[in-house]
Amino acid sequence: MSGAEAAYDWRSLPPATRPYAEVIGDPISQSKSPKIHGFWLEKLEIAADYRAAHVLPGDLAEYLKARRADAHWRGCNVTMPHKQAVMGLMNRLDDVATRIGAVNTVVADEGGGLTGHNTDAYGFSEPLLFEHGFHFTTEKSVLVIGNGGAARAVVAELAQRHVALTLAVRAREKGLKLLMELAPGISHAVADLLTIANPAEVKAARYDLVVNTSPLGMVGNPPLALDLSWVAPRGIVYDIVTAPLETELLKAAREAEFATIDGLSMLIGQARGAFHLFFGRPPQYEWDAELRRILTA
Repeated sequence: MSGAEAAYDWRSLPPATRPYAEVIGDPISQSKSPKIHGFWLEKLEIAADYRAAHVLPGDLAEYLKARRADAHWRGCNVTMPHKQAVMGLMNRLDDVATRIGAVNTVVADEGGGLTGHNTDAYGFSEPLLFEHGFHFTTEKSVLVIGNGGAARAVVAELAQRHVALTLAVRAREKGLKLLMELAPGISHAVADLLTIANPAEVKAARYDLVVNTSPLGMVGNPPLALDLSWVAPRGIVYDIVTAPLETELLKAAREAEFATIDGLSMLIGQARGAFHLFFGRPPQYEWDAELRRILTA
């Protein structure tokens, strides 16, 4: 498979002999991106590489300066903690990255310029649209849990689609600030995390889509306490956590016969958008089942 399986300090990488892209972060060894992009490079028979580079926060500017001078470098995916810091080092930002306030994909332009993109919003909506046929309308009611970096991409995407949005957070002021910044002018509300842990009242509105963007349910964190009576009949429960892939929330939702989407779907979706930007060809959806088997083996 093309793409490195291990992470390297970016200075130690050998000179490239063919086009390549990479993912950067601190830490970075846990990233699944090399396997995802490497799989697609093989499928599409593209003579290129994809690898992971360990870049410390203090080295970000130096890293980009070195890479933009490399004619073989096509760009990089950006993970924590660089998604906000990298914005000020770009020559241009696309509209989505500007709206979200974060960059997850840097593309090298002809002439050495760098453009910052954000494919997280696309990655979030892709499985809803193409796997579940979810119709985004003003009548749809969506509950988003969390107000961190991932929530920004989700809220920004939902705001563009004009759904009725409720944000469940611990700190009401932070939730209101995020909604006013990213979802002005649409129907939105803030709920307390403790509220969603309790059964919905008989006449309370149910949510057509529930999205967990918080670390609750992730390895090393407490589970997310969500009473499933908040979910509308034929509703969808979406958890972007990837470790574990089957969270207690998703397990309970499946047992209650709700449709579910796990974090790997969003991860593959955002990677698909980035791959197209790097290498000019979109990976086929038909390969996703095989890719999932590789990533979960």
